[in-house]
Amino acid sequence: MLDISVLKELLHQKQFTNTEKLLLCLSFEVDKPKAVSEIKEIAKKSGFRKAKDWNISSYLGKTNGLAIRVDKGWELTNSGKKRVSQLSGAVTLNPTPKISANLRSHLARIKDTDTVAFLDEAIRCYESKLYRAAIVMSWVGAASLLYDYVINNKLNAFNTEAVRRDPKWKAANKKDDLSKMKEYNFLQILCAISVLGKSVKDELEACLKLRNGCGHPNSLKVGESRVASHIETLMLNVFSKY
Repeated sequence: MLDISVLKELLHQKQFTNTEKLLLCLSFEVDKPKAVSEIKEIAKKSGFRKAKDWNISSYLGKTNGLAIRVDKGWELTNSGKKRVSQLSGAVTLNPTPKISANLRSHLARIKDTDTVAFLDEAIRCYESKLYRAAIVMSWVGAASLLYDYVINNKLNAFNTEAVRRDPKWKAANKKDDLSKMKEYNFLQILCAISVLGKSVKDELEACLKLRNGCGHPNSLKVGESRVASHIETLMLNVFSKY
């Protein structure tokens, strides 16, 4: 019923009881009965380590038939599946858990601690409905990844193109040097040296424009769907690639 990305979000919802969280764990690969050790492993994979110290069978044995024990372990009954749908419905219909879960899945792949910090803050802002801050921080995280990529893979090509466009450009050697360039110009050079395709560059320009609007005092208002679209664009075209 539920995949790990959604389960990660649900298990950290404060409104759910311990028993309800175990029912949610049973909904992963729902047709497969699970031993207590397997339930604990599912919770662990979802970042919910508290369950390792729980008496799983005691909790599930008091669910009034929502979960039952069969030969191969614990499984949800039809009533249990209905209960899980009720628990997860309001959350899974909302795009926030999916977007934040997908973003969090990228954190483990990113080695640069500064980028991880930016992205983690962006996720927490989005989850807290601080939408303008989420837009700004997610852009900063994406730019950080692109800087790292250039430093590690395309530095000579980047400096050559930068000097061609601006003879006064002082060759970059580290990430901080790249940040001295206007981000719009940075994107143009990435396109010129084939780090970005034109269509991707155009999409990132739109993200940059929105970031600029959210990063300065003004009356701009953004809703959840706009923020989700902004983050999804960065996720698909930057966080998943660099």
